[in-house]
Order: sequence, then C-alpha cells, then structure tokens
Amino acid sequence: MGELSKLPNIGKTVEAQLFQIGICTEDDLKNVGAKSAWLKIQEIDDSACINRLMALEGAIRGIKKSMLPEDVKADLKEFYRFHKK
Repeated sequence: MGELSKLPNIGKTVEAQLFQIGICTEDDLKNVGAKSAWLKIQEIDDSACINRLMALEGAIRGIKKSMLPEDVKADLKEFYRFHKK
C-alpha cells in the first residue's frame, strides 16, 4: 500500500486506479482535484459512482465522505448527474 491509501476513504482499489491515471501522491490528488480525478477514473472504470467522487473529495479534505458539508455534497451530486455515463 502506498501513500494514497493512508488517506480517508481511499482503499487499495481506488489507490490502484489513481496510480493508473497518474495520481501517485496526496499532492497530485489535491492538484488535480476530486472532480477531474473522478472523470479520469470513469474513463477506465464505468462503475465509478457518486460514492467514489465523494470519497475523493473527502480524501482531499482529510475527512470521511460522510462528513462533507451539505453544500459540497449537493455540488458533487449535480456534477455526477451531469457526467455519469
């Protein structure tokens, strides 16, 4: 396991997907952002869901996805609805 799996919400599978899209460090993830990272993951995994998007945002913020502010959750849900395949 690498650095990313030490972040909240990031397990081995998501960490592997992040590596696959070129995100290898916490700084990489913060620089790319949850939405862009999720879009790249969606290109390699059609099952990328809203939970993964929220997990990425939580990881960037250092919190569990359930602790995201309601306005952030609403924004991510709208983004997901617009971009889901």
